[in-house]
Amino acid sequence: MEKLVIIGAGVAGVNAATKLVDNGYPGELITIIDMGNDPYKRKPEEVMTGFMGAGGWSDGKLTYHTSIGGHMSKYCGEDKAMSLFSEVIENFKRFHPKPEAVQCSNPVAEPEFIKPYFGLRLFPVWHVGTDYLHEIGKNWYDYLCDKGVEFIWNTKVTDINFDEQIISIGAVDEIKYDRLIFGVGKSGIDFGKQLAEQYELPTESKPVQIGVRFEAPQKHFQKLIDISYDFKLYRKFEDKGVSLRSFCTNNNAAYVAVEETYGDHSYNGHAKKDEAYRNDMTNFGILMEIRGIDKPFDWSREAVKKLQIDGTGTYYSPSHRVPSKTSDG
Repeated sequence: MEKLVIIGAGVAGVNAATKLVDNGYPGELITIIDMGNDPYKRKPEEVMTGFMGAGGWSDGKLTYHTSIGGHMSKYCGEDKAMSLFSEVIENFKRFHPKPEAVQCSNPVAEPEFIKPYFGLRLFPVWHVGTDYLHEIGKNWYDYLCDKGVEFIWNTKVTDINFDEQIISIGAVDEIKYDRLIFGVGKSGIDFGKQLAEQYELPTESKPVQIGVRFEAPQKHFQKLIDISYDFKLYRKFEDKGVSLRSFCTNNNAAYVAVEETYGDHSYNGHAKKDEAYRNDMTNFGILMEIRGIDKPFDWSREAVKKLQIDGTGTYYSPSHRVPSKTSDG
């Protein structure tokens, strides 16, 4: 059988390896390379690299719809995309220490009090829980290791020779492969760009996405939360090529945490499940998507750098006190 190498131990790479070994592929023939740490060594603030990547290490919510977060259905069709989503959700439940704690919110009607101002996207969201992600990661990792999958951690792939089927690691090491899965995510976007230019691969520009995280007492949003726990409000301004939407809503025990991405600080929201953390706050992102910008990723990174003050991201509080009941304050 063929030697398979997966670059990136994020949600894509981990689910691919899991599906292979579940279906009898020898784990000894699978090698996964990642720039980060295994789930036993990975710290909460290491949000971009390591086992489960960014998608499995953040707020523990899985959006069950093709209109949010990506373009998978464009390439494999709606039915296949939804089937793959279901497999991912089942794996999160399978390795969950308390699968009965996983909940699904599924709003079915847009409330009248929202209609004059915003659209509300209606689709199911699975709530895994931030508290459980580390344990899920450990259980999942142990399963793959027991199946014989080899992991190479804290290692950056520097080149891929597709003609010779050789992966370069660092200055001297090389790995030969028969099949390759390239799942680097945003952490490897510069490397992906380098390969695309080197091999003249077709690429497709995505819109710029940049936003802020908003936090306030939950009472102000309770009417909406009762209908849609992880509400997705949106407005579009077609004439300007701009759209706005909320995303990643956290309630009850909601905390904003400072995270580091590409050396810059940004803010992300988390939703604790343990009642001991309850603070009756709600936080959510407000994301602006801007079409028609050349080199959107470079533009976004430059914008984030300009918002770094005194070595960290910026925040504003109308009370001029500590900005929130967050992990920082």
